[in-house]
Parts: sequence; structure tokens; C-alpha cells
Amino acid sequence: MTGNIVARRYAKALFAVAQAQSDKGSMAQYGADLARLAGLLENAPELTKIFRNPIFGVEEKRGVINKILEKVAPCAMVRNFCLLLADKNRLSFLPEINASYGTLLDSAQGVLRGKLVTAVKLSDVVQKNVVDKLQKESGQTVVLDYEVDQEIIGGLMLKIGDKILDASIRAQLQILKENIKRGE
Repeated sequence: MTGNIVARRYAKALFAVAQAQSDKGSMAQYGADLARLAGLLENAPELTKIFRNPIFGVEEKRGVINKILEKVAPCAMVRNFCLLLADKNRLSFLPEINASYGTLLDSAQGVLRGKLVTAVKLSDVVQKNVVDKLQKESGQTVVLDYEVDQEIIGGLMLKIGDKILDASIRAQLQILKENIKRGE
């Protein structure tokens, strides 16, 4: 839980710096740079272990992140931000900081992200119709991840933010089962 608080604070701080820039593309640029760095760390878990390990000192961690920054070549602000994280021994939080920053960026840009789970794969036309309908209802840009789960039997489950619509046959059968148990 503490990690999430730390990550949110650092993400908010970087986001505030990006918003203060006169160039409004800075928010997206910082987000893209953070995403590349976080992706690199997720694909190389040994790096995260180094950043979490108290045996390695700040200078050693700075050296590792400098090598990574040379390969990724982020903008100067994100580079300095990563060096600050190294100095504060917070590099292990970079994936969580990236996730928090992404949430802030989506909110600022009016983007809703969600997941649509169905029992069968939806055609591209149906996927587009669902997204169009959701965009029309919400007045925001909607980005959905699609997943197939045959265990829901039929129907769909839609999760956007903290809201869930479970219109699956499995859920309906569960409700029916509960009603029968109660004698309704």
C-alpha cells in the first residue's frame, strides 16, 4: 500500500511539472518516456531486483539507471526525474509511477480505459459499434481491451474505471440460483 502512495505522489509531481510547461505536448512526451522505461523494467525483472536490493548503494543504482537512460534516450525532464528517483532510492517504484501517470494523463485528455469480456471473439465491426456507443454515451474517448472468456457462457462484462457491468449469462444464473435458495 505504501508503494502505491509513493508512486502516486511522484507521478503527480511529474504531471504537475508537465502541466506547467508551455508546450502542452510535454504531458504525452513524459508519459511515453515513462512507459518505455517501465516496459524495459518489466521485461528485465533482474533490474527491478537490483533497484529493490539494499545491498546496492545509490551510486551503483545511478550507474545502472544511467546505462538504461542512454539506451532509452528520454527527454531531459524524465532523465532528471529518474536520477532523482535513484537519489531517493525509489527506482523500484517506476512501473507504479508509470501507471499512476497514465491514469492522470488519461483523465486530463478525457480518455476512458476499460475492458470488455465476451464469451466469443467479437468482429471488428461490433467492437467499433460498442466503442462508438460508449463514446456517445460518455462524451469521452473510450479505449477498450478485449478479452474472450468462455466461462461467462454468453453476454458480456464491461469494466471501465471502477464501474462494472456484468451482463453475462453466468451472472444471471448466479442470481437465479440465489433467488431459488431464498425461495423467491
